[in-house]
Amino acid sequence: MYIHLGGEKIIRAMELVAIFDISIEQSSKLSKQFVAGAMKRKDVEVIGEEESKSIVITKKKVYYSPISSSTLKKRAHSFAAN
Repeated sequence: MYIHLGGEKIIRAMELVAIFDISIEQSSKLSKQFVAGAMKRKDVEVIGEEESKSIVITKKKVYYSPISSSTLKKRAHSFAAN
């Protein structure tokens, strides 16, 4: 199954590791370090031109999505239930 992250970006559900609200970037030193490391490795992708609302972590990349974390989590859980 696949999960639409916004724009034209779709990932395989099995690649998904975590979905976070964008606010975690400001509130957690560890998340800042994690994203900084991903940026250094060029493993970060910003989806679309809208303001990012969530951070999606996959096995290979970090995505900044314009879709809220709650909506993305609902999409991910609907696939897990099937």
